[in-house]
Amino acid sequence: MRRSPPPADEAFLVRAAQRGDLDAFGELLRRHETAAYRVALRMLGSSSEAEDATQDAFLQAWRSLPRFRGGSAFGTWLYRITTNRCLNLIAARRPTDPLDETRDGSRRDDPVELAQQREEMGALTASIARLPAEQRAALVLREFEGLAYDEIADVLQISLAAVKGRIHRARAQIALDLAGFR
Repeated sequence: MRRSPPPADEAFLVRAAQRGDLDAFGELLRRHETAAYRVALRMLGSSSEAEDATQDAFLQAWRSLPRFRGGSAFGTWLYRITTNRCLNLIAARRPTDPLDETRDGSRRDDPVELAQQREEMGALTASIARLPAEQRAALVLREFEGLAYDEIADVLQISLAAVKGRIHRARAQIALDLAGFR
């Protein structure tokens, strides 16, 4: 479950940051950096790319802060910037195999069970990585970040129906990809 800062407190920090208060902007980033990084990692599959994308998003947020009018929460706005940065990076590269860092590193006593779990997790990660970037973004924001459909629509700047369609198609494709595991 995500914890959101009190809206009034966050609004105060945004106004202070818009006046050039670096400490206020730093506090806003501290509150949202983990979530922004998680989105980038899930979308890009690489910790180094996720770190770069997150830093780029933070720089873009600082540059764009004077134009932020508060029509959405600061966190939603930062998700949008981060997601757009990731989509740009995905568009600029060829699809790659998912990396081990997104897999569950938990230990089990039964080696057969552990091997099966790793195989299933690898297949799931690979299936998500093969999704079109737009479907992947919607799915990551819903399933891994817990955003509501209307929040996803705001982040991705698409209609609610488009969000539902993308998530439905992503889930259907993943179900097809993983049919052999059930």
